[in-house]
This record gives sequence, C-alpha cells and structure tokens, in this order.
Amino acid sequence: MNIETLTSLFGWMTVINIIFLLFTTLAIIVMRERVVKIHADMFGVKESEITPIYFRYLANYKLLILVFNLVPYIALKFIA
Repeated sequence: MNIETLTSLFGWMTVINIIFLLFTTLAIIVMRERVVKIHADMFGVKESEITPIYFRYLANYKLLILVFNLVPYIALKFIA
C-alpha cells in the first residue's frame, strides 16, 4: 500500500464518519422525544439521564474522528 492509497483511505474514512456523525446528530435533534423514549426503554435508563449520555456520545465520537481519521489524513497530506 503506497502513501497515496493510504491518504485516500483516511480521507474517505473521515468523510464517511463525519456524515454518520451529522446523521446521528440530526436524528437526535429532530426525533428527540421518540429516540429518548426508545433508548430509555431499551436500556432501563431514566429519560432525564439520556440527554447527557447523547452529548457524551457525540463528543467522544467527534474526538475519535479527529484523532484517528482527520489528523492522520492531514499528516499524510503533508508528507505526500
């Protein structure tokens, strides 16, 4: 695997993960009441505790995208 292929891989991984993050964020915003009720019933968590869990999930996922997708992509762009 050469550097151009690896750069392309990290670029597409970043794009796909950001699209998934945006989709998840929009789903939580638009269908908040329904999603909260479903997750509260599924996992036995109080509905009032779900919102901080969502924020933590979105923040952690965004951080993982930055660290494991975007930063390597930018570093590979500098080298190539």
